[in-house]
Amino acid sequence: MTEYGKPLSSAETPIPGLVVWELPVHGDSRGWFKENWQRQKMLAGGLPDFGPVQNNISFNDAVGTTRGIHAEPWDKWVSVATGRIFGAWVDLREGPTFGAVFTTEIDPSRAIFVPRGVGNSYQTLEPDTAYSYLVNDHWSPDAQYTFLNLADETAAITWPIPLEQAELSAKDAGHPRLANVTPVPPRKILVLGANGQLGRALRAEFGEGGRLEYADRASLDLTAADLGSARHWRDYSTIINAAAYTAVDKAETAEGRPDAWAANSTAVGALAGVAAANGITLVHVSSDYVFDGTKSGSYTEDDLPAPLGVYGQTKASGDALAATTPRHYIVRTSWVIGDGANFVRTMASLAERGIDPKVVDDQTGRLTFTRDIARGIRHLLTTTPPYGVYDLTSAGEPASWAQIARRVFELTGSDPDRVTPVSTAEYYATASGPIAPRPHNSTLDLSKIQATGFRVDDMDDALRQYLASADDRQGRP
Repeated sequence: MTEYGKPLSSAETPIPGLVVWELPVHGDSRGWFKENWQRQKMLAGGLPDFGPVQNNISFNDAVGTTRGIHAEPWDKWVSVATGRIFGAWVDLREGPTFGAVFTTEIDPSRAIFVPRGVGNSYQTLEPDTAYSYLVNDHWSPDAQYTFLNLADETAAITWPIPLEQAELSAKDAGHPRLANVTPVPPRKILVLGANGQLGRALRAEFGEGGRLEYADRASLDLTAADLGSARHWRDYSTIINAAAYTAVDKAETAEGRPDAWAANSTAVGALAGVAAANGITLVHVSSDYVFDGTKSGSYTEDDLPAPLGVYGQTKASGDALAATTPRHYIVRTSWVIGDGANFVRTMASLAERGIDPKVVDDQTGRLTFTRDIARGIRHLLTTTPPYGVYDLTSAGEPASWAQIARRVFELTGSDPDRVTPVSTAEYYATASGPIAPRPHNSTLDLSKIQATGFRVDDMDDALRQYLASADDRQGRP
């Protein structure tokens, strides 16, 4: 008999993510009423915002009707509209809990959240039972299911009505035993901009494998009209957007301006839409150029953008669009150094070739090494702190470009006095073509990401390591 008046509450089970919910049911002599799924209250109680898109009902005439064990590629909110069932769930996901079993009875006053890859089955205990479930992907004949035999000896489910006396389909009776089940793999991670310097660092950090997918513009056009159907997006848990237009000065030209907006704003908006619609976590990389550099002190995640040039404007726009995704991490960086052409490599080359450079001395900030960005992104995805913006650069005392250049000369065995400090205005005085305005202060506050437990390397230590690894790659003694 349905229990009336229970408060809304939840209880974890031995299967990670499988959560039983007690539902308030209000009844009298006429019948009963319940809120079968109430997003606001249930999110407050800890239910994932799983975004259901389809509601299914399975009606069962007779006691003993038995269905399952089916693991579908979507999350489900399972409840009973009328009647009562004995439910059994088996974890068929890849991982240490593969094969774990949980059973309970469900009537209209109880529901259960079933995560993707957990096998679902039930047996009716009353006639005319209606089994209801919300799912967060549309049914498709192409969907990949995983099945387990109801009589599997390893799961050893004790059915209230023995299976030989129950009503079940020949198909369900013929499903494989656990030893022959291929575990359901986790949802995939898609890395965009895979051939750029950050993309290569992400590949080194995350590695290859079935869960990781890397794409560049040739394989996935983020501005294409059919982006929403370019992948089966429900198969992805995370999109890491390492793609960007970074030609800061060219963005000020008639030719570069539309390309900068397309890559840094329009594409990010499209990604945000895909992520929001499919429950995907979007990781987006931001820039110090969203600020005008007039602040005295470090910029925090709460400071409002005030970009000076086109590049900064497009990055600020992209940040705002990425933030519309319910699950998002915006990783803000400055002065990025990776394995491609960059300032540190240029200074090391000039030092080696005996060229004495003039370097800007009135722009201050910290270097950010792509290895650390990749490491920080992994940290955020692993520890899952609250979604939002996180500043990530090297730690230590901020320095000007000229000071960093002098340090590169010193670390490579050259005289740092060969570097001549100049102002930004002096440096660009003879430049031909548009020059983007640069923020004079690019220092970002690291307190927020450090509070999550992420260890930020000191800039001088990271610079030493970077130059040493460059020497190793080039075979220098």
